[in-house]
Amino acid sequence: MKQKYLAVLGRLSDLSLAELSAQFGNSVRKIAPSLAVFESETRPDINRFGGTIKFAELLSTSPVDYLLSLDFSGKFVIGVSDFSKGSNRKKSLNEAMKIKKILSRKNRSCRVLANSDAVLSSATSHHNQMGEKLGHIEFIKVGKEWYLLTGVQNITAYKNRDQARPARDAKVGMLPPKLAQILINLCGPLPKNSRVLDPFCGTGVLLQEALLDGYLVYGTDLSSRMIEYSEKNLNWLEKSNSLDKNRFLLSAGDATDFKWTEKIDAVACETYLGAPMSKPPVEIKLKEQKKECSRIILGFLKNLSEQISPKTPLALAIPAWLRPSGRYERLNIVDNLENMGYNVVKLNHLSQEDMLYFRDGQVVAREIIVLRKK
Repeated sequence: MKQKYLAVLGRLSDLSLAELSAQFGNSVRKIAPSLAVFESETRPDINRFGGTIKFAELLSTSPVDYLLSLDFSGKFVIGVSDFSKGSNRKKSLNEAMKIKKILSRKNRSCRVLANSDAVLSSATSHHNQMGEKLGHIEFIKVGKEWYLLTGVQNITAYKNRDQARPARDAKVGMLPPKLAQILINLCGPLPKNSRVLDPFCGTGVLLQEALLDGYLVYGTDLSSRMIEYSEKNLNWLEKSNSLDKNRFLLSAGDATDFKWTEKIDAVACETYLGAPMSKPPVEIKLKEQKKECSRIILGFLKNLSEQISPKTPLALAIPAWLRPSGRYERLNIVDNLENMGYNVVKLNHLSQEDMLYFRDGQVVAREIIVLRKK
């Protein structure tokens, strides 16, 4: 039986929405700038979604009735995040205090988690183990509906996976783990033990996230040093997370002519982004970069097309450059892909213009393209 869920979307909500749509289909519906609802037969795992801050499931009873139904006799710690129109810190706190007063009349002890805003931040929810520790419960209110928090983004785990990795290279821009998760999920639901290819694997961030999701991974890179780094990082990941061994394959090679030796079930990667930049490039420099990036990316896709089966999904991050106007100029290779044997996938009525990943002021952004082999 399907259950209704609420997703609190990340900063780049369009990409977050696309990620959910790729996994949960047409049931995904955006109901506010930072909120979406969807239906699923299984509870979504927050640890697998880079674009979602919180998941919650619709309550069929009141928050008080839910609390009293639990087999728990200790002191509750509760928090309320109120996304209702016109809500504020005071209104949200009042909702929590109403719950506490009713519990007190029934001789149940309760502590209310203080809000600094109408909603609890992901850091507050995470550090207070809301929805994770027994009796620590967060309710999310949207209009007349109440939801129960089922998961909050684990910022500590992201930090540990980043900073504890044994092989890092400050000169090589690192793919953000959250974006790596989004790219993997944009390939759609994949069967267990599917093999995910990253042909520009660098130090192995995307391979790392795919391994944690339970997939087999295949990484290649033009630089043999990057392959050495990926091997160190993936061996460390398997050991530190008690994962099954021998679930990754690595090789040095040029993505434009490499022959992959194993069947590929999905492709997710950050392609070649060109030279790192600290300020918007002048026109002649931008023209050179676009030409070089197009050559490598289209060369890779042409080479890959001959080696994967029809309907194989791909999720790629390609470069886009900040211009003095504040807008990003794209590579504009989408029109070439139809003739190369790919269909461009559009998710939840989002346009290609919506598919950008960037930090404020970032010169080289990532445009996300989702493809499927014809």
